[in-house]
Amino acid sequence: MLTYIDKILGVVETIGRTQAPVIQQAADVMAASIAGGRAVYLFGSGHSILPIMDIFPRYGSFAGFVPIIDPRLLWHGATGPGGARELLWIERREGYIEHLMRSFHVTSADTMWVFSHGGLNAAPVEMALYAKTRGATVVAVTSVANQRLAIATHSSGRKLGDVADIVIDNCVPPEDALVAVDGWAHPVAAASTASVVIVTMTVVAEVARRLASRGLTPPVFVSPNVNPDAGHNDRVFQAHMELLRRL
Repeated sequence: MLTYIDKILGVVETIGRTQAPVIQQAADVMAASIAGGRAVYLFGSGHSILPIMDIFPRYGSFAGFVPIIDPRLLWHGATGPGGARELLWIERREGYIEHLMRSFHVTSADTMWVFSHGGLNAAPVEMALYAKTRGATVVAVTSVANQRLAIATHSSGRKLGDVADIVIDNCVPPEDALVAVDGWAHPVAAASTASVVIVTMTVVAEVARRLASRGLTPPVFVSPNVNPDAGHNDRVFQAHMELLRRL
């Protein structure tokens, strides 16, 4: 009996049944940003960096997505420098994002895509607030169940879902873990990463379909296992570098 597989399949089914309209809406605004020569910025901290790494650069993706990955906002171990305990302290401190974003130029033509299961920590909330002050459309992927239950911890009194223009529910319960084990006080086996990757790949595919309908054909990052053209992926990176120069 593989309980986790049964439960995660249920999460995926719920995403497909309930989130299609907002996923389509998100794909619309992202395609408009990319088609207009601007960007879809990607941000998360802690384990919410994982879906960003899976969007670009990643086989099956294309230029237009710009990841904002700060090594101070991810962990490399449990404790000590780069540890999860220390990361949790940093991402809950207010004011850091304003300094981080001095290296980026966000405009009203951009989309900011923010990932946070809990939607409470300062880092994702302040990234959404930062993007909103510059007129960008903010798309959040978060647990709507947690959004409903949790009390805001940011001084603004807002959670990520309160700031975002479009909220995609990862359809995962607040505790994230799915599997109850007899005799254990808390469930195990987290779901939000698997859930969010399902969401992100669906959005990437829908953005590509919209770009194609506009006659746009950016080069797709392709596995060398199936594409013998050694220069193809160089063209993907060149397109990305040209985008960064325009931004």
